[in-house]
Amino acid sequence: MLKHINLGKFSTWLALFSGLLAAAAVILHRMEAVGFQIALPGLAISALSGLIAALLGIVGLFIAMYRRRSALSSLTGSLSGFIVAMPTVFTMLAASDLPRIHDISTDLNNPPRFKAIPSLRKATDNPLDRLTPDNLAQLQQSGYPDLKPLQLDRPVSVVFEQALQLVKSHGWNIATASADQGIIEATATTPVMAFKDDIIIRVQRNGEFTQVDMRSVSRVGVSDLGANAARIHDFINDLKELNN
Repeated sequence: MLKHINLGKFSTWLALFSGLLAAAAVILHRMEAVGFQIALPGLAISALSGLIAALLGIVGLFIAMYRRRSALSSLTGSLSGFIVAMPTVFTMLAASDLPRIHDISTDLNNPPRFKAIPSLRKATDNPLDRLTPDNLAQLQQSGYPDLKPLQLDRPVSVVFEQALQLVKSHGWNIATASADQGIIEATATTPVMAFKDDIIIRVQRNGEFTQVDMRSVSRVGVSDLGANAARIHDFINDLKELNN
């Protein structure tokens, strides 16, 4: 049986390994040295080893308390393991009830169509045809029933300019912006893993109102963990507040 001091040290070293693995996965992916197919499993392994380190640290802590010896290494290993594992674990848990889709649109009947963005994408990126899965619209309605077009009682030109300024404020890379067509196409880069998500915003007249539709699509991965829907929701809310 391992002595408590050895168990505590092992949990600390395992937590350190978990942190280094997570950092390597993020940095190498951001540098485009490895693809998401390697980076994401790396984060999953990091989270798992972090949890194991945390549990071993807890066991070592109880052993140290029972034997009335120093529990510092066990406490360090346990806390470090939790710190490393929790971001990935919480993200996975938060997305566990969300549909495994990555193409989200406020208009399911006539989604805005990209024209400038396709030339910036790789052949291996997710397609933009919305054919997979075949029940994409139903899955979106089930997972994000609150997403819908925004209608404003303002001129199209005013709303378009507001939308364009919001896009710039978010730091998204604009591929094209046409006031005449009422179209803005841009790419957002996620802050940690630097995943690229493509965005199109359509501003047009619909009866007495100006209607704003938005579509956000992840270039890689089957599931976006809710990122695209959250982006659309936040953008629509920001635009709505500008007109209140």
